Amino acid sequence: MSEFAPVAGGPEFTYAASGVDIDAGERAVTLMRAAVERTNRPEVVGGLGGFAGLFALDTAKYRRPLLASSTDGVGTKIALARQLDRHDTVGIDLVAMVVDDLVACGAEPLFLQDYVACGRVVPERIAAIVTGIAAGCTQAGAALVGGETAEHGDLMGADEYDLAATAVGVVEADAVLGPERVRDGDVVLAMASSGLHSNGYSLVRRVVATAGLDLSATPAGLDRPLGEVLLEPTRIYARDCLALVDALGVDAVHAYAHITGGGLAGNAARVVPEGLAAVLDRGTWVLPPVVRLLEEHGVPRTESERAFNCGVGMVAVVAADAADRAVTLLDAAGVPAWVAGSVQRRQGDDAPAAHLVGTYR
Repeated sequence: MSEFAPVAGGPEFTYAASGVDIDAGERAVTLMRAAVERTNRPEVVGGLGGFAGLFALDTAKYRRPLLASSTDGVGTKIALARQLDRHDTVGIDLVAMVVDDLVACGAEPLFLQDYVACGRVVPERIAAIVTGIAAGCTQAGAALVGGETAEHGDLMGADEYDLAATAVGVVEADAVLGPERVRDGDVVLAMASSGLHSNGYSLVRRVVATAGLDLSATPAGLDRPLGEVLLEPTRIYARDCLALVDALGVDAVHAYAHITGGGLAGNAARVVPEGLAAVLDRGTWVLPPVVRLLEEHGVPRTESERAFNCGVGMVAVVAADAADRAVTLLDAAGVPAWVAGSVQRRQGDDAPAAHLVGTYR
């Protein structure tokens, strides 16, 4: 008798009974397949189901290509999605977090891979999540070349899940954007956010719970239920930022800053060289009503400006003589943009590399 033979009369153990349902995983793949395939670019080799995603980089297209990569997740906004049982938008948030980091250096997003960890595979829910990821990839012009769905019943509750993704892009070595291009006298353009995007949700959820806010109600100042406002997917700027560089050139478009954790000043400071500072005027835009609501329930202004984007999801630093043209192009593309400040000489060694002045309208 084999030493591995089951004990007579004892229990039989299966993977499904242990918390991993292979059949459910295969059904989820079937449900998401069409959405994933719609993200394909001509460079994608093969299809969904391989052990690795293949992408044929056209090296003849570039003089000296640099590959750029970015990895991120959605964070605790997922807890809100679970609370509201709506899972079709967090995938867009996931894509935005990585592709708009890539475009900050001028890189075109080429492809993305996702990772979904869950306590239990519910095919329809996984398909909704990945369909959102595919929608985000379509907005960004990136192919979704692969991913992984992992069922971790021993680590996570049955309805818990988390998301992560890595995106890869390409940029010419002599077209990399960043602080090295920024000059005294440059203009700082702000691009409107679609909402809170994907940052500050641990704070948001604490305020909602402590204040007893009803996610299905529409508070004064908002135009729809609070839950819908908080789940509004992140605006994806990648294609419009790249189009702006194509139209004006890197001599005019010097840097982009993706406004995520750390807020507007914290992220704008990352593209300002030593000796200079980005000065942003709050009076050039209106603080979003949802931020005012959170402040009314106990979030100090200093904290909201560190935790939230406060209405600005992306910043462009451009040459002064290109500012008006840049705003016109962004507005025409459906991205509300405005002159929010300028790059100036820093006032002292201890002065911040970026700061806000004035009062919101």
